Amino acid sequence: MMSVSSVERSGRTSGEGGEGEGAGKAGASRIEGIEKVATTPDWYAPYKISQAVKAGGVIYVSGQAGIDEQGRTVSDDFLAQGRQAFANVEKVLAAAGASLGDVVRVGIFVTDMEADLDKVIALREEFLSEPYPADTLLEVSSLARPDWRIEIEAMALAR
Repeated sequence: MMSVSSVERSGRTSGEGGEGEGAGKAGASRIEGIEKVATTPDWYAPYKISQAVKAGGVIYVSGQAGIDEQGRTVSDDFLAQGRQAFANVEKVLAAAGASLGDVVRVGIFVTDMEADLDKVIALREEFLSEPYPADTLLEVSSLARPDWRIEIEAMALAR
């Protein structure tokens, strides 16, 4: 079973740096109050991507695809991938102490809008509720892996 309780805090401020942990690393947080959020296992660790970050009372969830805890695509089926992507968003939010009910914005990326728009609407209805979050829905030529058909990012209010 997956643990969902990992949050790392950045203690550095914009004037700190020099020698020490994270010094000189590209992308190392230099703003106090940014927290990395991750599940265990962290399926995005090999890609050097935070599953989410918490800052200023908002949780920013990176795009989640239809992959399992080992990073394997769950199915070729669009709905199966979409359900897993939403489940992954939900797991990451839980690690940050939030839920899908706290989501205020989603971004949904699909590779075939014509074939899958009705399925996206069905997924939104299955996982989200009134008032529905703001949404940007985009068709893209491809996602990070060629077998991925949907990816979902989210912004939620931190509790």
